[in-house]
Amino acid sequence: MIPLHDDNPTTIKPYITIAVIALATLVFLWQLSLGARGFEVAVLSLGVIPATLLGGQSLPPELALVPPTMTVFTSMFLHGGWMHLIGNMLYLWIFGNNVEDAMGHVRFVIFYLLCGITAVFAQALPNADSTIPMIGASGAISGVLGAYLLLYPRAHVLVLVPMGFFTRTMYLPAMVVLGFWFVLQLINSALADPGKGGVAFGAHIGGFVAGMVLLPLFKYRHVRLFAPPRH
Repeated sequence: MIPLHDDNPTTIKPYITIAVIALATLVFLWQLSLGARGFEVAVLSLGVIPATLLGGQSLPPELALVPPTMTVFTSMFLHGGWMHLIGNMLYLWIFGNNVEDAMGHVRFVIFYLLCGITAVFAQALPNADSTIPMIGASGAISGVLGAYLLLYPRAHVLVLVPMGFFTRTMYLPAMVVLGFWFVLQLINSALADPGKGGVAFGAHIGGFVAGMVLLPLFKYRHVRLFAPPRH
C-alpha cells in the first residue's frame, strides 16, 4: 500500500517540509557526485554507528569527519539510494504539511529533530555494539506519521494497492493507512536480524511513538486531536 495524496488542505505554506525535502535531495545528489567509494565514505562518516555513538569505539581518523553525537543529525539527511530517498520524501510531502500546519514552522523544526533523535536511540540502544551505519530521514518522518494519526485519523488518503500484475487506487482513512504501516513495522522488527543491515525498523517504531507523545506539547492549543479532515 503506497500513499499518493491526502485530501486534507493546509492553511499555511509548509516551508519547513519543502526545505527538508530540498535539503535531503541536494545531500543525496552530493553523495552521488562522490562516486561509489566516496558514497560509502560519506555513509560511514556521517551516518550513525551505534558502536561509536554508544559503545566507545572510534572511527579511523580519515572517517571521523564529525563527532559521533553530530551524526545523530547528519544521518537524517543521508540516503542509501533513489528509492530510499523517494519513499521517505513522498511520506513527508503527503503528511508533513498538515503536521507543520498544526504547530507552525519553528515548532515543527524542533519536533522533527526530536523525533529523529528518539528514533536513532530507539534503534541504537538495543544494538549498542553494532558497526552498521544508520542513515535516512525515516525515523523523523515516522514521528510525523504518528502525529498525523492523532491529528487527522479520518482524513482520506489515496493509496496505490499492488494486486499481483495489476494495481488499484482507492481512498482509505488515515487511521487504516498509518495503522497498517505501524503494524508492519512491528512485525518486521520482530522478524529482523539485528546483526544484519537493512531497514531500521526500531527507528521507525521509536520515531512514530515519539511523534504521538510529543504532538500535544507542540501543536497549537486550538488544534484538536482526532479532528475531522478539512475540505
